[in-house]
Amino acid sequence: MAGVGHVGSHLIAVGQSAVGGRNWREKRMESSDSLNSSTPVSATNKGPIPAGIAIASVVANVHPCSYLPDQLANLPLALPRQRVTPEQLDLLLESGMRRAGVFLYHAACSQCSACEPSRVDVHQFEWTDSWRRIRNRGDKVLEVALTPASSTPEKLALFNLHRAERGLASDDTLYGLDDYESFLVETCCEHTLEMQFRLAGELVAVSVIDCAKNSVSAVYTYFNPAHSKLSLGTYAILKQIDFCKQTQRQFVYLGMYVAANRHLNYKGRFRPQQRWIQRNWVDIRSE
Repeated sequence: MAGVGHVGSHLIAVGQSAVGGRNWREKRMESSDSLNSSTPVSATNKGPIPAGIAIASVVANVHPCSYLPDQLANLPLALPRQRVTPEQLDLLLESGMRRAGVFLYHAACSQCSACEPSRVDVHQFEWTDSWRRIRNRGDKVLEVALTPASSTPEKLALFNLHRAERGLASDDTLYGLDDYESFLVETCCEHTLEMQFRLAGELVAVSVIDCAKNSVSAVYTYFNPAHSKLSLGTYAILKQIDFCKQTQRQFVYLGMYVAANRHLNYKGRFRPQQRWIQRNWVDIRSE
């Protein structure tokens, strides 16, 4: 879903290998000179990261594209020296950057520009009758809680169910708790939260979000497909829009839009929106 999608596990596996395994934690974020010596940072390889945000290392990451067939993806992984503040996160998102685990990344593919970061200005978002019905239906039966991101067996089971039922797993391998934590709990941002959605006490959906000062970034949403009548993926985005308005934030960043990928092109339904095209935010009001 929003943000990293099924490419996330690959991004984090590449990054962990480069920085010393999955036990890398915040305590090493402050002292990463050894990473700099092995992978120097330059203006060329760190991408559109704004000046003033210190990067310890950049990991090369070229691999078969998870979004489009017969394409090579180039998503360099940048490791921040310190936690990213809410103000810095706004700057990063405005520059087309995304986050996977403790890494920042952007699309740097030489022969393809299909990946377009997308965002919705919550003050301009058009609440259609359909959107209102989905929100009202969910509000009547779902309990929504906002908590720090964490891992539990309950969340892991739902996550693996979502991957299997939605065709997001490249094989039959299930995530373990360590894999889940690396993907959705470990973070380089100061404020990574999750929206939990429960139906009669049952956990039916989770949205992991990064909170910036003026925006929210949708990192990943997973849900139980058995409750299709509740349109849980759509409902989660609508609640993020509500949350931004209630907290006086302007944007919800939806992650990558890829027109030819059915797992990512649903984002185009939330309009008006803007997409990061050729390093500019372009208004999109219709397809």
